[in-house]
Order: sequence, then C-alpha cells, then structure tokens
Amino acid sequence: MRAALVTGGAGYIGSHACKALARSGWHPVSYDDLSLGHRALVKWGPLEEGDIRDRARLDAVFARWRPQAVLHFAALSQVGASVRQPDLYCDVNVAGTECLLGAMQTAGVDTLVFSSTAAVYGVPAHLPITETTPVAPTNPYGETKVAAEAAIRRAAESGKLRYAILRYFNAAGGDPDGETGESHEPETHLIPNALAAALGKAPALELFGDDYPTPDGTCIRDYIHVSDVAEAHVLALSRLAESPAPVVCDLGTGKGVSVREIVAAIEAVTGRAVPIRKAPRRPGDPPVLYTAAQSAQRELDWRPERSDLTSIIRDALIWQTSCKPT
Repeated sequence: MRAALVTGGAGYIGSHACKALARSGWHPVSYDDLSLGHRALVKWGPLEEGDIRDRARLDAVFARWRPQAVLHFAALSQVGASVRQPDLYCDVNVAGTECLLGAMQTAGVDTLVFSSTAAVYGVPAHLPITETTPVAPTNPYGETKVAAEAAIRRAAESGKLRYAILRYFNAAGGDPDGETGESHEPETHLIPNALAAALGKAPALELFGDDYPTPDGTCIRDYIHVSDVAEAHVLALSRLAESPAPVVCDLGTGKGVSVREIVAAIEAVTGRAVPIRKAPRRPGDPPVLYTAAQSAQRELDWRPERSDLTSIIRDALIWQTSCKPT
C-alpha cells in the first residue's frame, strides 16, 4: 500500500483524514507528539510519536516508512493563545513546517498537502472570500500560517515539490460512524460547546457579542463537515499525482450561518434548550466570513456532501454522547 505521513494524525481533522486515506487505499502513518492529539484516535495506521521540529526523528520516520506523500496538519491553532505566545506559535507552525520540508527533501518525498486556514484573510473588504482575496491576518496564528505557506512556495522553487494548500473555514461535526471526533481541552469551538450546554455538561454557552451588523446580531461563519474536509485532502493527492501545478483552495460551503442559527439547529436536533450567557465581543472577530468555494470544485472536483447543518450537528452529537474518550 502507498504510505502517507500525516503530521498531527492523532488530532481532530488529522484523524478524519487518516480514515479517508485508508478508505482510498493509502496506508496513513500518523506523526504526532500527542500534546493536543489523542492516541485513541489513531485507528487506521501506525502512530509515530515525535515533535514536528525534531529533524532527526522525522528523518528516522521517513526512512522507516518511505511515504509517497505528506499531509501536514501539525500546528498550534488557538487565536488567543497565539497572541499570548507568538514566539511559540512561530516556532511550531513556521519552523516546524520548514523542518518537515527539509526532511521531505532529504527523503525524496515530493508531494505535500498543507492544512491552512481562513484566518490568513483577516477581515476581508469584500465577500464572499476567494483565493484572490488579499491575505491580511489579524493575529499571530494567521500570520504563522501565511509564513508557512510562503515556506512551502520557496521549497517548491526547486521544482522538486508538488503542493496543495487548503484554506478551510469552520470544520465541524464528527465521523458519521462515531470512530473519531472533536476532543479539545479546553474546547473553544461553537458546536461542541453549544451541545455541551444543551446536554447539561456545561452551565451555558458563552455568546461573544450579539450586536454585530448581521440579521440577528451574531457572527456568521461558513461551517463545513470535517469528513468533507478530510475528503478534500485525498482528492488533492489525486490532483497532484496528475499535474505538478500547485493548488490553493478554500474549503467551505459558500454560505454563512449565524451563531443563533447554530443554537436553533442544535435545539431542534436535541430537543433541548441551549442556555446562553452573553459575553463581550472577542477582539478581532469579523462579523461575517464565508467563501465562494469555487476553486475546490474546479481544481479537485470536490463538493461538500455532509455539510448541511443537521448532518453536522447529528454527527457531532453522536460523538459527544456515545464515543468521545473520557
């Protein structure tokens, strides 16, 4: 079987990508230091423990498994933490990516799919966002992703690297079979926190601002099912096998959903009220973010299959109530 190294493969999106790879005939090898990931989520291939900044460890893993491609998810991703610890975020997200690129070059691995983010766009002047929207991050996390993308482009100038950069919006939901899902500590994402409040596992959902210039006063975001995100990475590998031309795509549904619409949908699915505690706006939160999502359709022949709100919430609920590791 073709081996693919999946950095951050024990994490939320990385573990879903491993399942999608295995289903498509790949042998996913997870590389994770388990600082944020979970050993229990590595189910579709072996786990190699290691830090993304540890060149000797990376070299040993490449030599052992001889992967044909790399999916790079390993990163720190909390906006607030990036403001408090910008140097750490730069070290892990940028220097870590450069370390991985060096190991790939030494091992002769020429295919990379990079997990990027809509945070590179900051507060866009126009909507919907497209890949031609200027990158203008408003926090250190987004800045490190822009820098990592630049490092990948520099590495590709040698002509020995094919790459895809996938900038996705709000990944949500869980594996429909309940085999993996979202398990962050602390949890900062809206849907699992709203579900926890509805299920009585948390006292209330914090609503960060209800006075935005949107129809119901709450932020609007583009939510995409995590399994759809994972499938896009597999399709990116196929696209790079066909052509060396680089790929840069946004992943989203092409429409936005407000926080209050999420809450209403969770109440409809669970049959329970979501208690809410109003809180101040978070600095830098744009009122509305969503993508046109056309390049991914054109470049990857990709369309989100499970990203309707009901499916996202039902799959997240399965994980929260039955499958999430304690």
